Amino acid sequence: MPIHKQVGSPAGSIREDGRYPIDLTGPHSHTLVLKPGVGSLSIGPSQAGNKTDLHVDPYTPINWNVFDSFATPAGSPWPRVLYYAGSDTSFFDWAIERPIEEMTWVPILPKDIVVDASQSKLHGLHIELDQFESRLHLKLPKRQVSEYFRLSVAGDLSRFSVAGDMPYSLTLKPRTSRRKNHEPFLLPDLGALHQVTSLTLRNEPLAQPISLACLERFQNLTSLSLWGNFCDLELLARQAQLTNLELRFMPDLSDLPPLNVWPLLDRFIAYNVEEITGKRLRQQMKARAKTRPWTGYASVSQLRKPEWWTTEFGRPFSSWPKRLAKLANEAYDVAQAALAQARSLADAEAAITAFTVRFNTLKGIETTEREDLGEAVWQLSQSDHQIGQPITEEMAQSWFDAVRDY
Repeated sequence: MPIHKQVGSPAGSIREDGRYPIDLTGPHSHTLVLKPGVGSLSIGPSQAGNKTDLHVDPYTPINWNVFDSFATPAGSPWPRVLYYAGSDTSFFDWAIERPIEEMTWVPILPKDIVVDASQSKLHGLHIELDQFESRLHLKLPKRQVSEYFRLSVAGDLSRFSVAGDMPYSLTLKPRTSRRKNHEPFLLPDLGALHQVTSLTLRNEPLAQPISLACLERFQNLTSLSLWGNFCDLELLARQAQLTNLELRFMPDLSDLPPLNVWPLLDRFIAYNVEEITGKRLRQQMKARAKTRPWTGYASVSQLRKPEWWTTEFGRPFSSWPKRLAKLANEAYDVAQAALAQARSLADAEAAITAFTVRFNTLKGIETTEREDLGEAVWQLSQSDHQIGQPITEEMAQSWFDAVRDY
C-alpha cells in the first residue's frame, strides 16, 4: 500500500485507500491507513494493542483538523464513526465546523471537568464512564445545531450531569453486577435528563435487575425501550402516555401490565422475550387491533424457553471472538464435568486450576476477558459437586488468582 503525502491537502480531497502521514500529535507523528469500505477510526492508549488504529497517550492534545482532508468515496467527511479514549475534549470544538456522525468517547479524566458541546454538530455521542471517579458535566448541543442529537451514556452514571437542550433520544446502560440475585439496581438522580421524551434502558439479560422505579422521574416519556433484566415492571402502568414501547432480550415479563393500560400506544415490539408472557402479549396485541388498529409497527417474536437464557447468556463468553469463545466453552465444559465428580476441596481446586491455567498461553486475554474468566470461575464454584460443603467465592477467587498469568 503506497504512502501518500497529506500535508496541506484541501478539505475532503483525499478519498483513495492508502497510507498517509498525519500530524495528529506532532509533525508526521502517525501514519493513517485507509482501507476499502472502512468508515471508522479508533484512537486510544497503546495498552489497547491492535484493537486501536492509532495509539495516543491519553493526556496528549490531538490535532483533529488533520482529518479535514479526508472524505468517503461519496464525499462525506471521513471518518464517519470515531472512537476515542483520552482526555482531549477539543473534538467538541472541531465538531462546530465539521459534523461528527457517531462519536464514542471514553473520558480519561483525572479531575472533574465541564465540556461545552452547545455548538457542536454531533449526531450520535456515546460516553463510557468507567476509567476514573471524576465527574463530567456536559452542555448539550443546541436543538437548532443538532436537531436529532442522540446521547448514550454507559458505566457509572452518578458521575455524569448535563445542561442545555434535551437530546432527541437518550440511552442509558448503567454498570450493574453480573449476579441476577443481587438487590435491584437503582438509577442515580440524573437531573435535567429526566426531561427527555425518548428513553432506552439497557442491561444484560442475566445481570442484576434494574428497578423501573426510576421511571417515576421521567414524566415526559412517549417512547420507552427496555433491553435485558428489569424488575418492578408493574410500575410501567404509570407511563400511560407512551406511544412506543419496546421490550428486547427480557427473561422475565411476568409483572408486565396488559397492553390496554397504554391507550395511546401505536407501536409495540417484544423480541427475544420469555415464552409464557410472550404468548399472552400476542393475544393482547391481536385483541387491541380489533378495537383500535396499530398505526405503527407491532410485533411479538422470538419467544424463549427458560433454558435458552442459560445457554445464550449464562456463560460470560458471549462477546468473545468466536475462536476464543469456543475454546473457553470447551474448557468450561471440562471443568464443570470435573467438579461434578469432586468429593473434596482439593478436587475442586484442581478442576478450577486446570481451567484457569488453560488461558495462560492464549493471546487476547486482557482486562475484560480476565473479568469474564473470574466470573466463569465463580459460576463453576456454584455448580453441582459432591463435596458436602459450599465452595466460597473467596476460595474460588484465590485459586484463580494463584495460577493465572493474565
